Amino acid sequence: MEHEKSHWTKELAKLAKGDLAAFDALYRRYAATVYQIALHILQDVSDAEDVCHDVFLEMLQHPEQFDPTRGSLQAWLAVKTKSRAIDRLRQKQRQQAAAQWREPAPSWDPTSEDAFGQLEKEQLHEALKRLPPSQREAITATYFHAMTHQEWSRMTGHPLGTVKSWVRYGLKNIKKNLIQLGWLEPTEGGHIHGPKQM
Repeated sequence: MEHEKSHWTKELAKLAKGDLAAFDALYRRYAATVYQIALHILQDVSDAEDVCHDVFLEMLQHPEQFDPTRGSLQAWLAVKTKSRAIDRLRQKQRQQAAAQWREPAPSWDPTSEDAFGQLEKEQLHEALKRLPPSQREAITATYFHAMTHQEWSRMTGHPLGTVKSWVRYGLKNIKKNLIQLGWLEPTEGGHIHGPKQM
C-alpha cells in the first residue's frame, strides 16, 4: 500500500515537471473515484463530469498544491472533489430558488372590480424590481411565500445574519422606492405616513 502511494506521488512530481504522460496515468488511476464522489453529492451525471474535469484540470495546472505529508494523493483528490461538488450544488440551489421564488409581474385589467388593488400590486412589484437581487429574493421568499429566515438561509447556503440583513435593508429600500413612485409619503421625521391619498 505504501509502495503504491509512493508511486503515485512520484507520478504527480513528474507532472509538476511537465510530464503529460504522468497526467494520463493519474487520470486513469483516479478518474473513476473522483467521478463517483461528485456523482454521489450532485446526483447529476453532467454536473459530476464537469466537476471531475475541473478537479483534474486544477491538478494539471497546480500539482504543487499537493502536500504528501498531509495525506495520500487519493485523499487530497477526494477532499478537492467534495469541496467543488458542494460549491456547485449550492450554486444550483441558489439559482433554482431564485427562479422559483421570483414573482411574476401582475397583469393590469382595467375591467376588474379590483383594478385599484392590481395597480397597488403593480407598484409594489416595481419597487421590488429596483432592489438588489439578494434583497429581492430574500423578501419574496420570506414575505410572499412564508419561508422563515432560517429556511432561506439553509436553502441558499448564506449565513442567517446575512439573510436577516438583506430582508431588513430590502424593506427599507422598498419604502424608499414606494415614496419615489408616489405611493407613500414620509412624515417630517422621515417615517412612513401611510398610503398617499389620490
